[in-house]
Amino acid sequence: MLKIAKERLNDLYAKINESMGLFIPIKKAGEVNYHVWGEGKEVSLETLKTVKSPKNMFFPQSENMMKFKTEGKNIEIIDVRDEKRPFVLFGVKPCDYKAIEVLDKVFLADPVDSYYQSRREATTIVTLACSKPEESCFCKVFGIDATAAYGDVTTWLDDENLYWQANTEKGEALTALLKGLLEEGGEAEVAAQQEATKAIIDNLPFSNLDLSRFKPENLNELFDDPAWAEMSEACLGCGTCTFVCPTCQCFDIRDFKTSEGVIRYRCWDSCMYSDFTLMAHGNSRTTQMQRFRQRFMHKLVYYPSQNDGLYSCVGCGRCVNKCPQRLNIVKVIKTLGGKNND
Repeated sequence: MLKIAKERLNDLYAKINESMGLFIPIKKAGEVNYHVWGEGKEVSLETLKTVKSPKNMFFPQSENMMKFKTEGKNIEIIDVRDEKRPFVLFGVKPCDYKAIEVLDKVFLADPVDSYYQSRREATTIVTLACSKPEESCFCKVFGIDATAAYGDVTTWLDDENLYWQANTEKGEALTALLKGLLEEGGEAEVAAQQEATKAIIDNLPFSNLDLSRFKPENLNELFDDPAWAEMSEACLGCGTCTFVCPTCQCFDIRDFKTSEGVIRYRCWDSCMYSDFTLMAHGNSRTTQMQRFRQRFMHKLVYYPSQNDGLYSCVGCGRCVNKCPQRLNIVKVIKTLGGKNND
């Protein structure tokens, strides 16, 4: 294990930035999100949850896909993609890293999404283990160890040092670039932090939610449960939960006409919207209850049944914090889950 003094982190960022792009949590206009690092920017590794998850780095909220130019009956298709320069995504929390695994199973399965793939291949992910989880966190429910090693490099941060452990070939290559900045040591400090953090997690209010009822064999029973109507009654259909969620992957594709041709772009969409999957004949889910049920059935039943038990929720707690009506996945699990949620 290696370490670097906290006051020298700016030197670490600068060294990475010499060879690769660096995206890191930065405070801007009062909010913390992933931005390009630069001298003088306010890095905030201490922030537990960025407003947008790092999925935005691989699956942007909006991106141009191609352009069309027409002349008579002739159509010219223009590829707008650039070759992706290698970059480092720094400070990814374990829950958000697990969410990338969920997205990988969607976008890297056949047929592969080449837009997503090019960004993933260009990225070296440096995770940052949690040391101060919040009451809204429940990653433990989904088998995630917030103190463990994930990503190409895992880091741990305390009041004095950043501790560094390379896990993959990409991680080793990045570590080699930082030779001279990192020094040996830190095993005892990391072990102590891990023990203390696990004790906090064990006592968080949502750490022992019971998922035992959410199984494929219970699909029809769960689908027909009358509790959906009451739970969804106050849902505004605002889509906030889907936009802050690190695993939601729904998108729409649209064309926009300009003076220089047509731009085709895709943007995030939400299963909570009344026009989601709208077709010529109408929409197959016509009520907010049906849309509400679809969102949580997908995360807790449909997705894991098709992906070896991997849930499409990582317990980050963003929806717990952001839903204006407090209609989050914790409420669904408590209402429809196992007996231990009573």
